[in-house]
Amino acid sequence: MRILVVEDDVNLNRQLTDTLKEAGYVVDQAFDGEEGHYLGEGEPYDAVILDIGLPEMDGITVLEKWRGAGKAMPVLILTARDRWSDKVAGIDAGADDYVTKPFHVEEVLARIRALIRRAAGHASSEIVCGPVRLDTKGSKALVNGIALKLTSHEFRLLSYLMHHMGQVVSRTELVEHMYDQDFDRDSNTIEVFVGRLRKKIGNDLIETVRGLGYRMQAPGMVNKDAKT
Repeated sequence: MRILVVEDDVNLNRQLTDTLKEAGYVVDQAFDGEEGHYLGEGEPYDAVILDIGLPEMDGITVLEKWRGAGKAMPVLILTARDRWSDKVAGIDAGADDYVTKPFHVEEVLARIRALIRRAAGHASSEIVCGPVRLDTKGSKALVNGIALKLTSHEFRLLSYLMHHMGQVVSRTELVEHMYDQDFDRDSNTIEVFVGRLRKKIGNDLIETVRGLGYRMQAPGMVNKDAKT
């Protein structure tokens, strides 16, 4: 999952980014409204953390521009404790949730997890596909109750596929959500990671849909146009 953090406070931005990366997310950073608007407009994010009081372009304007352009990614706004009007303005502009400063980063992490789950249609913090259980809160995966040993890239791939269970996901989409903007992206590596995952969770859970990409779903629901 790929997150954009738009916060002009360098220390807070770094703290949020480090916490998100430790939880397994790919993170891009912006330190003013114009840079944040540019990244959010052109890159596919699974969620955004957006401060309201930004230089160059305030957070409300950034959010309004995104929503006006049809950008539907979940947005968590950061507001000052004594500015209740910012919360109202943020929600009216299209924010999905808010956190009041000062805050614990664990709260932000929990709210981001919830926003991403809800956007993908999942209410629980655990997502299940056959014998595989993804614990979004603990950032871990289990098969038949046994914890999997996954690399960071394998976990990101499994997490994205399970959040979008039953949907065909292209290699390009996977690359865009697994790597940050500065990473040298190569869609051919996706096939390698899929192969590794199949060895760890079973060949029958991740389908290769010819010419389109991959789809993860429980056994017994494999389509005729797919192969393992």
